[in-house]
Amino acid sequence: MAFAPVDEQLEYIRKGAAEIIPESELKQKLEESRKTGRPLRVKAGFDPTAPDLHLGHTVLIRKLKHFQDLGHTVIFIIGDFTGMIGDPTGRSVTRPPLSREEIEKNAETYKAQVFKILDSKKTEIPYNSKWLNKLGSEGLIRLAAKYTVSQMLEREDFHKRFQEEKPIALHELLYPLAQGYDSVAIEADVELGGTDQKFNLLVGREVQRAYGQPSQVVLTMPLLEGLDGVQKMSKSYGNYVGITEPPQEMFGKLMSISDELMWRYWELLTDTSIAGIQAMQQQVASGRLHPMVAKKGLATKIVADFQSEPAAKAAGENWEKIFQKKEVPADIPQVSVSYAEVAAKDGGGAVKLDKLLARCGLAESVSDGLRKIKAKAVQIDGAVKTEPILHVRVPGQLTIRVGRLLRKVTIS
Repeated sequence: MAFAPVDEQLEYIRKGAAEIIPESELKQKLEESRKTGRPLRVKAGFDPTAPDLHLGHTVLIRKLKHFQDLGHTVIFIIGDFTGMIGDPTGRSVTRPPLSREEIEKNAETYKAQVFKILDSKKTEIPYNSKWLNKLGSEGLIRLAAKYTVSQMLEREDFHKRFQEEKPIALHELLYPLAQGYDSVAIEADVELGGTDQKFNLLVGREVQRAYGQPSQVVLTMPLLEGLDGVQKMSKSYGNYVGITEPPQEMFGKLMSISDELMWRYWELLTDTSIAGIQAMQQQVASGRLHPMVAKKGLATKIVADFQSEPAAKAAGENWEKIFQKKEVPADIPQVSVSYAEVAAKDGGGAVKLDKLLARCGLAESVSDGLRKIKAKAVQIDGAVKTEPILHVRVPGQLTIRVGRLLRKVTIS
């Protein structure tokens, strides 16, 4: 197979990357690959601990796609074995293990979702239980012998918990070793992970050496900031964009990000070259391109990637109707809510607005709904509402807007 010149490949691979360890080895591997025609084996592992992926997860998947674009072999490992251990990264307490049923159910949704970015015909998707189950007791002991407890305690979260005398379960120490053994099993040339995974990825290099294999190159990607631009994107923070969300909601959420954060999203969530992004930034700085136009382009591109181009176009047109032309489109999501579910104690048509927002999917929880009300982010039929109790007609219909999200709600 004919590969692009190494310098061109490196430029594409570097896009958005936080660190390449060591880059000199990656260059050597690329040169050897180009010389022999053998594609590099590039892996990333994902534990199916939740049923749906959000844009933060896709930063790694996007970088896998870049290697795939360059002709290399991508291995998307589903960590059904490691998922039952629970990744201790960033944890101050031991993570409860998931059941086999939860793992398998979530894994199926992952497989369906990753092919929105990766080419299904060119992607290997093994489950790591295939080789980790085969290790058995003896193999697991031999694997554990490759690393010391003192080395494990160099890991920041383990060290912190040890210093604070918080429990560290023995099985947690096995997680980095099991992840490292994945690299042995598939003979990885490169492993990708978030910056928070750096310790685990480097363990993989040592485990490979211990098993007589060349060490993989480690490439870390930044953790994507969520819509708030502060915390990393996470469902627990409510600042995420799910890749299976309706196109209109995806588009609206993306249009809510700051102009500064927009460039970060262009870099980490699209295939647009750094040169192309810099050209847009220069146009915005000179006044030749309005930031909103650049942001619409970003939202359209991302929605098209995960939904379709027609869906992205329609979402953009609806967004313009709602927020630029101040119209209410006919095809906004409709929700039906029982009055009994949201009624205030006084009754008589009074409802708890925070509970109504949660029931409509416009807030992550009742407490989140209350925060949105206090932040003056809630509009009912075009008017801002700041009181927790809302009086409605039953049966009746309301148009509720929270930030960029819109719902037509029927209360019966």
